[in-house]
Amino acid sequence: MIANKRILVVVPARGGSKGVKLKNIRKINGIPLVAWVGRLVKQLPYVDRAVVSTDHPQIAQIAKEAGLDAPFMRPEELSGDVVADGPVLHHALKACEEMDNLKYDVVVMLQPTSPFRKPEHVTATITKLIEGGYDAVWTVSETDSKAHPLKQLITNDDRLDYYDEAGAAIIARQQLKPVYHRNGVAYAMSRNLIVEKKTIKGENTSFLIINDLLVNIDTEFDFKLAEFMQHQLQNPS
Repeated sequence: MIANKRILVVVPARGGSKGVKLKNIRKINGIPLVAWVGRLVKQLPYVDRAVVSTDHPQIAQIAKEAGLDAPFMRPEELSGDVVADGPVLHHALKACEEMDNLKYDVVVMLQPTSPFRKPEHVTATITKLIEGGYDAVWTVSETDSKAHPLKQLITNDDRLDYYDEAGAAIIARQQLKPVYHRNGVAYAMSRNLIVEKKTIKGENTSFLIINDLLVNIDTEFDFKLAEFMQHQLQNPS
């Protein structure tokens, strides 16, 4: 608890990942991704409860062994490929509030696919949400200028076009305004946003920029990159 606010951490970890089978229990440095979150949560000073939201018994068991609660199984209608985060968090929040007979004030989503997050990333996100009175705070990283929207292209039949026609005027990267992307490290939302809107981004959403080296795992290549990064972190030269 911080500032008399009860904090609920939800770890979304369904079993039906299409890109990498059972991605959430694949191992980096011998540790399943969902267990990386369990280890980190133990280092967070403000968390009142941390649960995994999964539809897969093996993921639930590994999460429990790592210190997360698994008090419910995610229903099938919330386990598909195109289900948004908001309804999943809403289900977890209401389930925990009913079981615990209390209300949580802040919901923090920690996805297993960002194993190199640090405790201070999460605590800073929670603190900014509460102290700033925001309805949500996301962690983001600056996007490399090569991937800037004004430098992107699309294909139209056999033609190549700018994704945004304003890109035609860009000559040097110094002309580009910085843009940012979600890095998956942490999302903190107010209870009201989750209950009333069932979404993770409201009209009063802020951000926390993280400049550390990170990886957000979606593909086999991302796993290889994460393994390389972990090796480098353990064996700096």
